[in-house]
Amino acid sequence: MERRKVVMCCVLSLLGLLSAVTAFAAEATRIKRSQVKVTTETNSIKKCSYPRSPAYDLGFTSALFLMMAQIIVSVSSSCFCCRKGPSPSRSKWIISLICFVVSWFTFVIAFLVLLTGAALNDEHIEESTDIVSPYFCYIVKPGVFSTGAVLSLVTITLGIVYYLCLGSSKQNVAATMTPANQGAGIAMGQAQIPERVEDPVFVHEDTYMRRQFT
Repeated sequence: MERRKVVMCCVLSLLGLLSAVTAFAAEATRIKRSQVKVTTETNSIKKCSYPRSPAYDLGFTSALFLMMAQIIVSVSSSCFCCRKGPSPSRSKWIISLICFVVSWFTFVIAFLVLLTGAALNDEHIEESTDIVSPYFCYIVKPGVFSTGAVLSLVTITLGIVYYLCLGSSKQNVAATMTPANQGAGIAMGQAQIPERVEDPVFVHEDTYMRRQFT
């Protein structure tokens, strides 16, 4: 594997790992129901006061790492619609196409899940008129950030496969350029044949003079 591909895979793996770790940390530090303060107004309206949780910063950081990885793999491997140069084999092209579509699908879901979960863990106050239900103060359910972490890992993995499949086209083209093919291109040139030069013929002086007067 080329050095450039190794570096790219390491960068993408690092970003995916950071995105998953910060998402799992956000899951552990999200707002719990015991942290929500409930106050009742005179008109039977209850207010839910949410404190700011570390999950707010961690969720946005996880989404940022995921977005950086998706942008890097998309720019480095180019999109199908604007890709230039040789194409990989049919099997690798199908694999890369499937990974490309699925990775963007999982990226959108993970990105929205992380952003939504982070926004709901910010400090804010909500009013609720539902006094019958014991859970009228909404909090982020368990497993939301964990789902975003798993989808982030899936997105990065598919992106790496997509990048490697499209990058293999250069190696295939280089392998087809054998010395025999290169020699065949040179042999098509026209051969340079030197012109034939005849040796001079010496004529006796009397014979030359006799030819001049006849």
